[in-house]
Amino acid sequence: MSAVLPPELPPLPALTRAEGSVVDGYLEAVDLLGRINPARGRDTYGSLRAAQALVAKATALRDALALMHERGESELHTATLARALRVLDGERRAERVTLPPALRA
Repeated sequence: MSAVLPPELPPLPALTRAEGSVVDGYLEAVDLLGRINPARGRDTYGSLRAAQALVAKATALRDALALMHERGESELHTATLARALRVLDGERRAERVTLPPALRA
């Protein structure tokens, strides 16, 4: 009996270390914002903990962007970064930041 493996993900595009840090930091911040979202949250304590952690993640994201800027990387290669975000499930993760669909009465 063979195991059914999940489909293989496409490879990540080539990123600089700083670009990888930006993508990772952005997704970590998105995950935390999704936990904080009052329209989707479950309890105040979990939202509070996520808000506290967001400060550190935002600082790391700022530092990655500052490093890129200091190195003379003045442009974000949006198509490449968007591809990386999609490979890392960024669309699903970002959905939690938005409002859920309105309930029909």
